[in-house]
Amino acid sequence: MEQTELRELLTPEGLRLLDSLPRWTAATDVVRSVAQLRKAGHSPVLVAAVLHQSRLRAKAEAKFGPFAERMLFTTAGLEQATRLSVAALHAGRFRDAGVSRVADLGSGIGADALAFASLDLEVTAVELDEVTAAIAAYNLAPWSTASVVNGDATAFDLDGIEGVWLDPARRSKGRRLNDPADWTPSLDFAFGLGERLPVGVKLGPGIDRDLIPGGCEAQWVSVDHEVVELGAWFGSLARPGIARAALVIVNGRSAELTAAGDSADVEAGGIGEFVYEPDGAVIRARLIGDLGRQIQGRMLDPQIAYLTADEAVATPFASCFRVRETFAFDERVLKRELAARGIGVLEIKKRGVDIDPAVLRKRLSLTGEESATLIVTRVGERRVALLADRVS
Repeated sequence: MEQTELRELLTPEGLRLLDSLPRWTAATDVVRSVAQLRKAGHSPVLVAAVLHQSRLRAKAEAKFGPFAERMLFTTAGLEQATRLSVAALHAGRFRDAGVSRVADLGSGIGADALAFASLDLEVTAVELDEVTAAIAAYNLAPWSTASVVNGDATAFDLDGIEGVWLDPARRSKGRRLNDPADWTPSLDFAFGLGERLPVGVKLGPGIDRDLIPGGCEAQWVSVDHEVVELGAWFGSLARPGIARAALVIVNGRSAELTAAGDSADVEAGGIGEFVYEPDGAVIRARLIGDLGRQIQGRMLDPQIAYLTADEAVATPFASCFRVRETFAFDERVLKRELAARGIGVLEIKKRGVDIDPAVLRKRLSLTGEESATLIVTRVGERRVALLADRVS
């Protein structure tokens, strides 16, 4: 969003017009909407701004729920913004650690600052980009404990601040920045603060683990089986004795695996009646071994993140499948066997093998009314296909 669009939007007329628009859906006729708004006398800049915001608000519902209806966004800001449910967990850490004055350095549109303020913590959101800072100020306006500073996070005076939250910007002008030194603020700056203050740093879940410093708690978080972030926690925000954690949130309910470090894997063994696919947060945190011991399971292969067991054990940390049959991975055999069973709906999972599930599904020419899951993986040097059913 350009400054001219923002100036038009942040007026009584602009905000009233935005709130008056019908909810954006996939069926929204953009051309017709533009024509109607222009006919009503609204400027081209304002029309573009409100329709863009309407579309972003609809997209933001997945992260912010009903709060999205009164917020403003940028495309990049929404993409990087923390889900409100996860931001609430961040804020809870600060509150529980007794940190009441927080600096949110590189606040973006203010998602985490909103969560801090909602817990009555005093938060200062610092954002370098002028447009994004203005949007953060709008989003945080209802909270008296929140303020916004348009400035350089690395130059912000931390005098009187008790704890810091950072979500370094990892994109610039639509381009992903791979070097942590180019992030805003840089990773070295963020981790350096952690040496002297209670600090939380939000990072991408796929970050090189060698960059994670010792002495911090690294917590991978998944929401509805999508790994959304790695939180690095320092000082009083880190829990004693915990260096690795996998927080799994499904349908609003959470469960967590924690350990003092990466867990040793369980032994590999033969394919049992059940196969478990660990949640991505468990895999990223390297706690598969601890999960395997919880379910009394074994690895399918020492190098592949699947577990197998002879009994079904309910766990929030993995999806469970009952194995019907095991085949050598041969497309002709699979096509014949699936057709014989009338399987027309097939979920395909793969790990450790170079296949494209969408291409494979097309080649299998599925017909029939039955459904199943096909797990294609490697056991030693063999490629195998496990025909299975999900266990709820």
